[in-house]
Amino acid sequence: MTKVFLIMALIAFGFGAAAQTDNANTQRDRKGDFYIYWGWNRGWYNNSDIHFKGDQYDFTLSDVVAKDRQSPWDANIYLNPANLTIPQYNLRLGYFINNHYDLSFGVDHMKYVMQNDQTVKIDGEISGTGTTFDDTYSNDDMVLTSNFLMFEHTDGLNYLNIELRRFDQIYAYKWLVFNVTEGIGGGVLVPKTNCTLMTNARHDEFHLAGFGLGAVVGINLTVFKHYFIQSEFKAGHINMPD
Repeated sequence: MTKVFLIMALIAFGFGAAAQTDNANTQRDRKGDFYIYWGWNRGWYNNSDIHFKGDQYDFTLSDVVAKDRQSPWDANIYLNPANLTIPQYNLRLGYFINNHYDLSFGVDHMKYVMQNDQTVKIDGEISGTGTTFDDTYSNDDMVLTSNFLMFEHTDGLNYLNIELRRFDQIYAYKWLVFNVTEGIGGGVLVPKTNCTLMTNARHDEFHLAGFGLGAVVGINLTVFKHYFIQSEFKAGHINMPD
């Protein structure tokens, strides 16, 4: 399955452990610093082509619409450490290899939910299932009812990635510092795919599904030297052949 995703990590908190200069107009010496942050995201996807192949079917659904599934605000979900992995979240750990560049590893936990009752094009064959869907299709219309297909990555669409980022200070005043960051990266997709197709049993397991490439830009507000709030916008392409 091929799709493009856009991720906005709305709020990320973390800290950097290193020395700084006291002069607000002087660029910070970041070499050797590390940081860690946790935040939350919203996701948007372009339409996807999804291929299904089994003993009784071999078909492709074209231009399938899917959306994310953000958890409604609830302090017990978003702020309770026991429930931190329920919402769509971002976790990243980075290390500054010099004053401007850092190398980081992160997990973008997104959710991808195919929208039921939409009409898409289907090509291929379904036979021997004993359902009304047995037929040969050639660019035909198919309504994705729940008794035909339910398909989602809600536990979730997990993008494990490595990024190289540049970090620049643009303004500083006393204990307040504004920074910008941008970078590129790549990684693998390890979703937990929840799929129910026709009369087959529900299938739900983690698996290595494919790869992704992306670029990110962000604004960082650092306060009292070691704490920050960061907003990011990430765009990329992910391909999941499995």
